[in-house]
Formats: sequence, C-alpha cells, structure tokens
Amino acid sequence: MKSNKNLTFELFKNYLLQCGIMAIAGLVILSIGPFIVRSLLNFFFGEFYYLHYRDLYFYLAFVIICILRVMAITYKLFKKATSYVYEVQSATEKLFDKDIEYIELSEELSEVELQINLVKQQSEKNEQLVKENEQRKNDLIMYLAHDLKTPLSSVIGYLNLLYDEREISEELQKKYLGISLNKAGRLEELINEFFEITRFNLSEIHLQYSKINLTILFEQLVYEFKPMLVEKNLNCNLDVGGDIDFHCDPDKIGRVFDNLLRNAILYSYEDTVIQILVTPKEQEVEICFINEGDDIPQEKLTQMFEQFYRLDVSRNTKGGTGLGLAIAKQIVELHRGTICAKSENNQIEMKVILPIS
Repeated sequence: MKSNKNLTFELFKNYLLQCGIMAIAGLVILSIGPFIVRSLLNFFFGEFYYLHYRDLYFYLAFVIICILRVMAITYKLFKKATSYVYEVQSATEKLFDKDIEYIELSEELSEVELQINLVKQQSEKNEQLVKENEQRKNDLIMYLAHDLKTPLSSVIGYLNLLYDEREISEELQKKYLGISLNKAGRLEELINEFFEITRFNLSEIHLQYSKINLTILFEQLVYEFKPMLVEKNLNCNLDVGGDIDFHCDPDKIGRVFDNLLRNAILYSYEDTVIQILVTPKEQEVEICFINEGDDIPQEKLTQMFEQFYRLDVSRNTKGGTGLGLAIAKQIVELHRGTICAKSENNQIEMKVILPIS
C-alpha cells in the first residue's frame, strides 16, 4: 500500500524517469544524428548551398520535438493526478450509500481506499449507535410516562377517599396520607429525572478542584442513605484504610459515589450487607462498592455505563433514567480515573480507581 506522500513521489519519479530517458536518447541522437543526416544529404543531394546550415536545421527540429515530448509527458502526469482526484471524489459520494458495502479504488490508491472504507464503516457504526440511543431514550420516556401515571393515580385515588369519606378513622387517615406522601415522593423523583434528561450533556461537565477528606465524605454518604438502607433492612459496612485527603471536585465525586451506593441499595437482596472498601495506594485510591444481588450478564456490564441504558428492562418502578452510571463514568474519566463492574456468584462489585494527585 502506498501512502499519499509515496504516491506523489511515485508520480514525480515516473515523470523524471521519462524525462531522463528522453534526455539520454536526445544526447545519443545529438551525437550521431547530425553525422547520419549530413551523410544522407550528401549522398542524395550533394553539397548544395541551401543545406549549408543543415546541422542547425536538425538541432532546431530536435528541440521542437523535445519540447512537444515534455509537454506530452507533463500532460500525462497531470491527467493521471486528476484522475486520482476524480476517483477519490467519486468514492466520497459513495460513503453514505448503504447499497455499497466496500469502495474499490486503483491499486495506487490502496491506502486511501482503506481509509475511506474505515470512515464508511465508522459512519455506519455511529449511525447505528445514534439510532440505538434514540430508541433507548424514547423507550425511557415511555417508561417514565407510565411510571408517572401509576403514583399519580394512587395519590389522586387516596386523596379522593379522604375527601369523600367524612367519618374515616384516624388510623386509616394516617395510612392513606402515608401512602399518598410516599407516592408523591416518587413523583418528585421521576420529575427530577425528567429534568436530568433535559440537562444531560456530558461535554458541559466542568471540574472545580479542592481538597476533601474521603473518610468524612463516605461517613456522611452512608448516614444520608440510612432511610433507604432501613427500608430494605440492609447494613452498610464502611472500611476506609486510614485518613485520606483527596484533591478533586467534591460535588462531582460525591455524585459518583451517591449513584453507586444508590444502585447498590436498589439492586441488593433484602437483609444483606453492602460493603464500601476504600484502599489508598502509592499513586491512586481504589474504591469498591460490593452488594449481594442478581448476577448481571457479562454483555451488560459495559452497557450499563452507556447513557439511557436501564438494567431493569421490566420497568421496575425503582429504576432510574439510565443516566446515573453514564454521568458517573464521565466524571471519573475527567478525574483521569477508571470505573468498571464485575458480577458473579450473586455478588456485584463496582470499582473506581482515582489518581491521588
């Protein structure tokens, strides 16, 4: 395969080669041509005066022929180069033609052919990804619309019962109000998720660094999630290896850990333990969230970090928008870290590795 520079060099080399061959041929002709012409003229016509400058005539004719030949070679070179341009232009018009699987060019343009086909394949792949993301987003909106309707119907139903039943017992009133309050809270969560979708643009995430204490951050995080932990009778064990000062964007990193702990709670079996292990190393800190729950299929372990991907395809009402892990991944990568998931033997592990400095 020839690169663009090599192709230009080959064209120029062929041009010089043809000019060189013509020059050598010219020198040979100039060395023996006049003698041959002079001998022939003397043989047929004798030494007439009008042929006195016959050598000059020969040189003049030779120069004219050389000029015409150089023009022909130059024209051929430009015609060849132009044909390559037209060939590439024609190929680019086929880039988005779905009926053409592979674009073929001349042998000299084999590398250009490879690059064009790579662009075509990548373009088709990106188009497919856009369609898949759009479909996920549409499905998500449909799911959320359905999820909004369910708690809203419950709130309206129980409030109507309270309004219509004048002599309802205090215990029943408390029960109905509790259910209404719970469903109203769920409505608020879903509405916030709708706002999250409209604001979702990873390219707009900017970091504002400051120093924080990871130990305090995780202790506060676990405390804030106590109501959710109690609801499923879960214990959260926090194991922080020492007092760790960390340079990061506190709000963004807090959001990452918030999402990971929330997911761990949502997808944990009841009456189990969630472990948060924070292990400092020389140049980085490793944070693991481990919970007991249904195994996640291998192919979904990477997909779960894509935007609008929801693990709970059955529309579990506790599921989120599918944005949390995608945003968490972007925030971690902006901090020059990595995030990954592992699932086996009914144990799910989310691991975040962040550089300390």
